[in-house]
Parts: sequence; C-alpha cells; structure tokens
Amino acid sequence: MEHNLFIRNIEIDWKRISQDSYLREIEAIQGVQSIPLACPVTFFVGENGTGKSTLLEAVAVAYGFNPEGGTKNYSFSTYDSHSELCDAVTLGRGYRKCRTGYFLRAESFYNVATKEMEYVDVKHPSMKLHEKSHGESFFAIAQNYLKADGIYILDEPEAALSPQRQLSLLLEVYRLSGQGAQFLIASHSPILLGLPGAEILSFDKGRLHTVSYEETDSYQVMEMFINNRDYMLKRLLDE
Repeated sequence: MEHNLFIRNIEIDWKRISQDSYLREIEAIQGVQSIPLACPVTFFVGENGTGKSTLLEAVAVAYGFNPEGGTKNYSFSTYDSHSELCDAVTLGRGYRKCRTGYFLRAESFYNVATKEMEYVDVKHPSMKLHEKSHGESFFAIAQNYLKADGIYILDEPEAALSPQRQLSLLLEVYRLSGQGAQFLIASHSPILLGLPGAEILSFDKGRLHTVSYEETDSYQVMEMFINNRDYMLKRLLDE
C-alpha cells in the first residue's frame, strides 16, 4: 500500500560534514546516503549512543522545527547542542501540504514548557505545563497538538509516561496515522513499538536496518524479564 507521506525519504550529503566530525564515527549512519520511509509511522530503535536521536533531531531541524522542540512557531535557543548533520540532511517531501506539526524532545521539554507561556494569545491560552506533573505535561502536548494531517517527530515520548499513558499515546498515534498524520519516533518502549503496521528501523549491529517488533531489544529484554524474572534477578544480583 502506498502512503502519501510528508517525508518520503531522508538524504544525507556527507560532503557537507567535516572530516573530523564525530558523526562519521556513528556506525549505523556512516556513509548512508538515502533512507526511504515506507509507512505513516516509523520508529527509530537502538541502544543509547547509536545515533537515532541525532538523526531524528537533524530531520526535525531540516523540516523547520526548533532544535529544542515545539511547533514551527517556536524560535529560541537555550543551549546550542544540535549537530551539523541537520545542514547535510535533505528531505524528500510528498505532494501534500502539512497543516500542523510538533517536535517533542524529552531532554529539552522543560525549556519548551517555559517558552510555551510566551507564545500564548487569546485564541491559544497557555496549557500551564509547569503546573502539571512531567507525565501530565507530556500527555497534554499529545492531546493539544497531535492532529490529523500533521507531521510529528517524537524523541523518547515514553520518558515521562506511565504504561497506561503509553497505551493511550499508542491509540492516538494509530488513530491519527489513519487520518493522514505522519510520525517519526525514537523509542525504547515495548508498548509503543507494538503499534500495528509501523516500520521499525534499528540502529544496532552497526548498520541501519528494518526489524520486526519481536526482533527489537526492547521487546526481547522485556519478554525475558517478565517470563524469567526470578532467574534473571538472581543472575544479575549474584554478579
């Protein structure tokens, strides 16, 4: 089935990345020139440090989002931490015009929540994110900003969400992806990764490759722990 995606592929021009850049040492994307996207929901998975968040951030900035997160209207810089990869990324876009979008980063969400109060007006009152718990604030973003026909780039959205809230987010992503929305999500959540019909790109084993849900470390480790909890804890704690 062909999907009318907002982002159809990610191109990387390595000539625009300095020879001594640490980006050239990230095995999963090393030398990769084109990454086609096949589904409305694409997950980036992999161990910490494998480059998934780095690539996700570059895609978000290349699409016009603020590096620290928010809507395209957000323009601020608390700490300039994004890599030069965003300057080397070109996005192959579909023919549909994006109506809305949001870039959510777990690590800089506090800064976005602070700036949100400065972007309010009569039609867009503040959600008062700092008056909510971390998890409630995350979910408030999902409820207020995730809509049909939008592009959403989410970096570890499960970071502040309970398992129940993760299931609610999964439901929203599934519903909206069926209404024309596109999602790129970096995640370790065995709940979110179980979303039916999603494409999962793994950054593990030194190469970027597609995996099934059951092949992800998130699923395998969680399954092993739940089914063999006493044995695993004994092995771990005895060591």
